[in-house]
Amino acid sequence: MTASPDTPAPPPGSLSGLPRVLRLIGGTSLSLAITILGLLLVTFIIGRVVPIDPVLAIVGERATTAQYEATRLALGLDEPMWKQFAIYVGNAVQGDLGQSLRTKREVSADIIRYFPATLELATLATLFGVLVGVPAGVLAATRPGTWVDQVVRIVGLMGYSMPVFWLGLLALLVFYGILGWVGGPGRLDAGFSMMFELDVQQRTGMILIDTALAGEWAMFRNAISHIILPSAVLGYTSMAYISRMTRSFMMNELGQEYITTARVKGMPEWRVVWVHALKNVMVPLITVIALSYAYLLEGSVLTETIFAWPGLGSYITDALFAADMPAVLGGTVVVGVVFVTLNMASDLLYRLVDPRAR
Repeated sequence: MTASPDTPAPPPGSLSGLPRVLRLIGGTSLSLAITILGLLLVTFIIGRVVPIDPVLAIVGERATTAQYEATRLALGLDEPMWKQFAIYVGNAVQGDLGQSLRTKREVSADIIRYFPATLELATLATLFGVLVGVPAGVLAATRPGTWVDQVVRIVGLMGYSMPVFWLGLLALLVFYGILGWVGGPGRLDAGFSMMFELDVQQRTGMILIDTALAGEWAMFRNAISHIILPSAVLGYTSMAYISRMTRSFMMNELGQEYITTARVKGMPEWRVVWVHALKNVMVPLITVIALSYAYLLEGSVLTETIFAWPGLGSYITDALFAADMPAVLGGTVVVGVVFVTLNMASDLLYRLVDPRAR
C-alpha cells in the first residue's frame, strides 16, 4: 500500500533518523574493534621479537630444564603462532594482561592502581588547556595583527618549542625550590600519604575526589599544592595546541556571511563572537580537545618522572628499565585503547552534532 500524497512527512529528529544513527554507531564500533585488534597484533609481535626470554624471566637462571619446560608449556609457547595470538586476544578481552615480573601482581591490577593518578593529572591539565586556550584563541582571532594576537601566538609557540622535561625542572626549581609556593614531587607529603593509605577510603584512586568525599580538607589542600604545578606544566602544551586551533577556527568562522549579516543588523559584537561564532567553532573543537586529552593520557611520562608522580607513565617506564615486558605491553595496550576510544568517540560525537559531517 502506497502512502497518500497528503500524508505529512515525519518531523526532523523523529525516529525516522534512528536507523542512520544506529548505523553510524555500529560502523564506529566496528572500526574501534578492528583498530584494537590491530593494536593487540602489534603488541603481540613486539612481545615475540624482543630479545628477552619470557620463560627465563619468570623461572630465573637457576631453574632446571624441567621447570623451564613446564613454565613454557603453561604459557602456551609450544603452540603455533596463530594459536598463541588467539589466546593472547582472548585473555586481553577478559582483562588478563599477564603477570608483572617486577611486582609479581597481575598487570591489570597494577594498571587499576596506577592509572587513576594519570587520569587525575591529565584531566586537570586538559581543563587548564581548555579554560585558558579557548578564550585566548578567541581573543587572538578577533584582534588579528594586534599585540594580543602576537602574545597569544608567541606563548603558543613557546609551548610547542620548549621541552617538557626542561620546563618541568625549571618550574620545580622556581616555584617549589626557591619560592616554596607549591608542594614538591609526589602526590602528597609523606605524612599525608601514609594517612591517605590507612584512613581514607579509596573509592576512585584520585586523591582530590577521595579526600573531598572523606571530608579530609587538610589533605585535600595538600594534594592541590602537589598537583597544581605538574598539571600546569602538562596543560601548557595542551593550551598552546588548543589556542592555536581555536584561533584558526574562529578566524575562518568570523569571515562567514552570517556573521556579517548579524553585525549589519546591529547585534552586539560580544554576542556575535561568543555566542554565534563560538557555537559553530565548538563542533570541530570537540575533536581537538579530545585528541589533546588522549595525548596527555599517553604522553605524560616525562612529567610523571620529573614530579615523581606515580601514574601509568612512571609504571611503564620502570617496567621498561626492569625488562618487565608483560607490564610494558599491558600498559601499552591500555594507553592505545584509551587513545583510540577517545578518538573514535570524538569522531562519532562530531558526526552526530554536525549533520554536514555525515
